[in-house]
Amino acid sequence: MASVVEYKGLKIGYYCGYCDSEEGKASCGMWAHSMTVQDYQDLIDRGWRRSGKYVYKPVMNQTCCPQYTIRCRPLQFQPSKSHKKVLKKMLKFLAKGEISKGNCEDEPMEPTMEDAVASDFALINKLDIQCDLKTLGDDLKESLKSEEKKKGKSSEREESNELIQSQDMEEKLDSGEPSHSVKVHTAPQPGKGADLSKPPCRKAKEIRKERKRLKLMQQNPGGELEGFQVRCQPPSLFPPKAKSNQPKSLEDLIFESLPESASHKFEVRLVPVSFEDPEFKSSFSQSFSLYVKYQMAIHQDLPDECGKTEFTRFLCSSPLEAENPPYGPDCGYGSFHQQYWLDGKIIAVGVIDVLPYCVSSVYLYYDPDYSFLSLGVYSALREIAFTRQLHEKTPQLSYYYMGFYIHSCPKMKYKGQYRPSDLLCPETYVWVPIEQCLPSLENSKYCRFNQDPEAVDEDRSKEPDRLQVFYKKAIMPYGVYKKQQRDPSEEAAVLQYASLVGQTCSERMLLFRN
Repeated sequence: MASVVEYKGLKIGYYCGYCDSEEGKASCGMWAHSMTVQDYQDLIDRGWRRSGKYVYKPVMNQTCCPQYTIRCRPLQFQPSKSHKKVLKKMLKFLAKGEISKGNCEDEPMEPTMEDAVASDFALINKLDIQCDLKTLGDDLKESLKSEEKKKGKSSEREESNELIQSQDMEEKLDSGEPSHSVKVHTAPQPGKGADLSKPPCRKAKEIRKERKRLKLMQQNPGGELEGFQVRCQPPSLFPPKAKSNQPKSLEDLIFESLPESASHKFEVRLVPVSFEDPEFKSSFSQSFSLYVKYQMAIHQDLPDECGKTEFTRFLCSSPLEAENPPYGPDCGYGSFHQQYWLDGKIIAVGVIDVLPYCVSSVYLYYDPDYSFLSLGVYSALREIAFTRQLHEKTPQLSYYYMGFYIHSCPKMKYKGQYRPSDLLCPETYVWVPIEQCLPSLENSKYCRFNQDPEAVDEDRSKEPDRLQVFYKKAIMPYGVYKKQQRDPSEEAAVLQYASLVGQTCSERMLLFRN
């Protein structure tokens, strides 16, 4: 099945929840009636992001609070001291029922989840987008069949699912905790993930590290230095138990076995976002109640702002078509709820997308009664460990996308503490280590991170006539479609869409026009 999208255009000058500017926001958006995981992967690698079935891209050089796509590199990730504290706190609570005092404030308050695209919300409800999607699905099916007949091939596309319209969208603003220093042994960048606000500490640390290295080499002159020889090997999900002189791995800390007399029973379940899935259906009511409790307590939502319709459209409605190729991860690709169960009840849900190259974090909601467990940080660390687990079977799946990094918004800077991580250059769409980006961001909200002045967007729209359009029950290249159009604004809209999605996606996705 091909991706089918309906471009909604540019919206400038509306309310921003990050800085409270009444008319500072600027973004472009489209409805994804259906989308393949590869197309969505390529779109997020161009700065797009989904909220329900609404896919949007901030206009970076115009919006008041530029939102840079951020990804962590889990294979090189080492938990910081504060990350370890959160994991140990969870283990202590599960084993002995102990609640650490004074830890409730270590997660920054996030803006309400709708802040990011709240004004889009009102805009979308006003737009006349009521097309008959059942008919659209049938027309597409028919059109694809005739296309394949012309080519004399059979196609997998013949099995078309009904396309469901979503009328709502929000954005994940997951909570988390700023960490103080992250030791990264494999990152080639200077700084190695240390807290950049304390540059002198790094020097002393390097000296200590060098002394330790020399000492170990004296003890073991014949062999390779333990801990340094495994640099190029991907980490195992369950590495051997760390020796007393080695730092514990993320997995050691997460999967430490609990005593038989443990105070609590805890498990994490991965459930596909589908009302056809029995586990998703049976836990829906409990999951929804948790969402309402979270929204009202943490974001002061009114009951009518977090109803079942909003919950379903935003967190249970995904345009992504589930895929289970033999070379892919065991869970398959698509959208999932990662449910955290404590003593038989759900205390947190992380909404994630599993894509060809990454796990992409969408949203997190949790029981405010368990805020003392720092569930924002805990879930992010679990999702990093989950990415490492998927990587074992699917080597190309090796990144953890955390949504948007907003340097100009103090509440959103914590995402930069999961190191090593990269930011996406908003002009050339290449990934640049965050350490190299931060000095520029201190001087200017909007930055081109790629230092090569000659570099351009390699996948820019070069041949718009090859863009695929779905119009009047037929699929046609834009070169054919434009000959039937009289409206000059139509060309401007299509070319704007082409420039934002890039040449590759414009030729694969179907742009619905009515």
